[in-house]
Amino acid sequence: MRFSLPFILAMALGTAGLAESALAHAPPHAAGTQAADLERTSVTRHSVTINGHRIDYQATAGTVVIDDAKNQPQAQVFYIAYTKVGAKPSQRPVTFLYNGGPGAASFWLAMGSIGPKRVLTDSPNPTGPAPYRLIDNPQSLLDKTDLVFIDAVGTGYSKPLGKATGKDFWGVDQDVSAFARAINRYVTINHRWNSPKFLFGESYGTTRSAALVDALQEGGMTMNGVVLMSSILNYAIRMPGYDEIYVGYLPSYAAAAWYHHKLANRPADLGSYVNEVRAWANGPYAAALSQGQNLPQAQFDQIAQQLAAYTGLSVDFVKRANLRIDLNRFRKELLRDESRTLGRFDSRFEGIDEDDAGESPEYDASDTGISGAFTSIFHQYLSDELKYTSPDEYVTGSNDAIRQWDWQHRAPGSRRPLQTAYVAGDLAHAIRVNPSLHVLSLNGYYDFATPFSITEYDISHMNLAPALRGNVQFRYFPSGHMIYLNTAVLPQLKQDLSDFYDLAAPAHDHKD
Repeated sequence: MRFSLPFILAMALGTAGLAESALAHAPPHAAGTQAADLERTSVTRHSVTINGHRIDYQATAGTVVIDDAKNQPQAQVFYIAYTKVGAKPSQRPVTFLYNGGPGAASFWLAMGSIGPKRVLTDSPNPTGPAPYRLIDNPQSLLDKTDLVFIDAVGTGYSKPLGKATGKDFWGVDQDVSAFARAINRYVTINHRWNSPKFLFGESYGTTRSAALVDALQEGGMTMNGVVLMSSILNYAIRMPGYDEIYVGYLPSYAAAAWYHHKLANRPADLGSYVNEVRAWANGPYAAALSQGQNLPQAQFDQIAQQLAAYTGLSVDFVKRANLRIDLNRFRKELLRDESRTLGRFDSRFEGIDEDDAGESPEYDASDTGISGAFTSIFHQYLSDELKYTSPDEYVTGSNDAIRQWDWQHRAPGSRRPLQTAYVAGDLAHAIRVNPSLHVLSLNGYYDFATPFSITEYDISHMNLAPALRGNVQFRYFPSGHMIYLNTAVLPQLKQDLSDFYDLAAPAHDHKD
């Protein structure tokens, strides 16, 4: 994901667009000429057809500079923005999008989801080597909103400046501060303060969004909506000793067993089956685990039988696991008899290990199966169509950021920082102070990275008043973490997002 600078009215030629590259300076920066020189953009002109209507748009690849507390340039933040030609800013929503990691660049969302272009993959089969294909995306959300994809500092082409280092940005609150300043800068220089505004995060990007929306609103930028794709709002639940993690993963295990035909009596409908498993997980299963080692043997045996039936695992394996199925063990065990493993980001993907005796998969097939296609096509798209070049390497993912990440977070009203990221409270606070804020939670049944049932748990514990609970909506798809990898769901994804934007910005004419 990236975002844009100058708003230049343009006309497109052809669906791919006849690139008319332009390097332009942004309006003067508070820190002076040096910072302004770092805010240079490449602007190209294109068109795409959505719902039978041609939309002329300009793509802007460039950077904004954010300052430190002393008004000195602290970081250069890279973005790619898509803005509809001829639209009035005050009547046109603008959405800021980003991936997560933490430490991941935002080219995944930019190249695979709701932008005007989309890379083709063979998902859930592994996508082979180049050449790859980039196509116009008829399910783009560009008919509803301008799109601004942003790379976190230390990823993509975003980098610290001067004496700043990655550690100044690699943390829950440090990251939120940097994104808030970058969005503020973008909105200011592009005259978008009166535009309806949305945040769209995926994975750790949802952690960022939950805290960021509250921070932006505290700074005077009231938001219309937040889209959470494949959410994680509470990292504490993943700590040892908490049985909630096993309860939360069970419906996703059951969905994977359903997909891979490992159930003795496979129901016809996935959604209904998931509802059944969810109810059992939150009821008898959770009650049994809560007793710990004091669970009576007869009840232990009964729970083991049902747990095996729902997961496609053997009763013996479930008992040996003490009714608590570890994620990596499940990924290795379900298809062990077929010499296959399951993907973590998307359990539809299958991997092949050196042998079948291990406890965990050797790699994530849902990562390796698509990384080459996304990485290769993005680099070519950036230089060939967006006409953007840089002497720096584009960092798709930063291991340093992950290793050095500061997980402490100062929640709204807290006297001391939390030791790990819990941001559902930030999102709840943002809704309470802005009762018109709407949230859309998008979830994949086959997502093992951020299971949908845990997202439901986190949001149901935000303690929203009854009048505000309708501000949060849920949608589910037969997909994994990157919902858009299942192309069959793209029309429904687009429709759900369109309906959400109509709800969250109803007074604005943002339709064609």
